[in-house]
Amino acid sequence: MAQTDEFGEELADFVRRVAELKAARAIPADDLPSVLDAAIFELDHVAGRLWPWYQRLSTGAGAAPAGSGERQEQQLLKTLFQRLPVPVALVDRETVVRRLNFAAISFTGARAGYATGRPLTGLLAHADRAAFRSQTAAVARGEGDRSMTVRLPQHPSVPVRATLVAVRPSGEPRTAVMVVLQPADTRVPAGEQTPPGGVPDLTETTRHAALMDLLDAMTSALLTAPAGAALERAARVLHGRFADWVVADAGDGRLTRTAVLGPPGEDVDALVAQDPAACPLVVEAARGGSSVLRVRPEDPEAFGRDASGAPVLFRANVTSLLCVPLTDGGAVRGVLTLFRSGARPAFSMAEAQAMDMMSRHTALALRAVG
Repeated sequence: MAQTDEFGEELADFVRRVAELKAARAIPADDLPSVLDAAIFELDHVAGRLWPWYQRLSTGAGAAPAGSGERQEQQLLKTLFQRLPVPVALVDRETVVRRLNFAAISFTGARAGYATGRPLTGLLAHADRAAFRSQTAAVARGEGDRSMTVRLPQHPSVPVRATLVAVRPSGEPRTAVMVVLQPADTRVPAGEQTPPGGVPDLTETTRHAALMDLLDAMTSALLTAPAGAALERAARVLHGRFADWVVADAGDGRLTRTAVLGPPGEDVDALVAQDPAACPLVVEAARGGSSVLRVRPEDPEAFGRDASGAPVLFRANVTSLLCVPLTDGGAVRGVLTLFRSGARPAFSMAEAQAMDMMSRHTALALRAVG
């Protein structure tokens, strides 16, 4: 009974946070990325804690037959899913839609009830469908959550960030995949930088200016880099101002470690000696051609172990990471991995999108001297 009461308290807290997120829809558009990031964290909380907890309560030894209380909890979870303020879909490993919330119906333009039972790929641009199917299947197989950029046919010029999270519905033998969709474009149109009232949001303006400065610095570094030095130049631009650690791996086939830049006083040699093939995240990015964004990564082995045998993510105290393949639309020419550690804020979706852009520019620079 105590477990049930504790679960009820956690669920009530989650309901209150969802209500706050729904109320946040009224804030200026430029502030929405932080709200979307918070919504993603809440979804992770549901998938990683509340859902397994509910399964344990409903399938525990000696549990009483499902009564009205359990049915009410199930109905509450369904209602929460439908009312989440971000577009969310629940699909199987073949991307067939099992449930689409109200925000997703509005965001994708799908008719209510039409998408259920049909592949979610039918709502995406043709060029993105194969990659989305592959990434969904990988998540369903238990290979880790991930994100990728897709496009919708009705707005082909607007990139959409799709975040894929594995969940196990109660009483079902197979893992399902929760898909969160949100605009990934970091550009701020000229007429939308000032919220109502004529007073600009200083925090968001500063963040946007910092990203623009970073993009400018990266472009300058790549254009002036000597032959063969583009990847190292890119790593130095990102180090410090954008990430605490930058790990660069290059190669069209087998990757080789090109550069490792870390915080002052840290031993980078242990990472320099590491074989990129022993880093699951690097292998995944190079094979699938899609970026990986992780906040508070749970698996300390996701980036392998350093030369001393310690898990890299644990030793570097990594709080968020970006693993980005360097591709110009063809072959993957390398992988850049960025770590943030300690109290530094986690990578945001806007920063991940900017990094995708810089990775393409770096790949073009590598091809030019290849």
